[in-house]
Amino acid sequence: MNSAPRTIATTAEDASTRRRALLRASIKPVVFTVLLALASMAGAIPIPGTPVPITLQTLVVMVAALTMSWRQVACSVLLYLAAGAVGLPVFAGGASTAALFGPSAGFLIGFLPGAIVTALLKGKAKQRLDASVAAHASETSLAAANAEAADNNRSGLVRYALTALRYFAASIVGCVVVVYAFGFAVQSALTGVPLATVALVSMGFVAGDLVKAVIASLTIAAAAVRR
Repeated sequence: MNSAPRTIATTAEDASTRRRALLRASIKPVVFTVLLALASMAGAIPIPGTPVPITLQTLVVMVAALTMSWRQVACSVLLYLAAGAVGLPVFAGGASTAALFGPSAGFLIGFLPGAIVTALLKGKAKQRLDASVAAHASETSLAAANAEAADNNRSGLVRYALTALRYFAASIVGCVVVVYAFGFAVQSALTGVPLATVALVSMGFVAGDLVKAVIASLTIAAAAVRR
């Protein structure tokens, strides 16, 4: 006789859980859009020979792609580009609509496919096995439990290293190779400078983004393997 009320309560709880999950999934892209705008407006470092400055945009895009699904990160980048397109000063140096038609347009537009590629390539981090140590500790000797803990620690380090390496590779392919392919092509077309020359004078960007990829992959991998 109590099955119906329990079923109704369970259904209501499931619906509430889905609403909370949907809310969290919607909030994350908005948060990263704001962070991306702040990183762009916080300041820029000019690179001699190129009209495109260095900002923290790429780092934020990498972190977003490594922590969200490809759909979420696509929504975040699209929202960011839309904000600039309608005139909000969210691009480097406080620029807005004009930046989408200038030398840096290819990099901005390239953030979208680059972030999606990174999110698709990152895969999933394997979870820690620390709980198994606690489960067996009461059933085995202290020495055996310590040995198992040491094995799990070594296994955890391997998982962390592999996850960080995978995240780094995904960041390089998506947020460097793909983004720069768009950026170099558009900049060369708009300025009339040969593509090889554009690539050469932009090596400062590449070096900086390699460092950003290391920072993002190590940081996010550490959080991912502990979840």
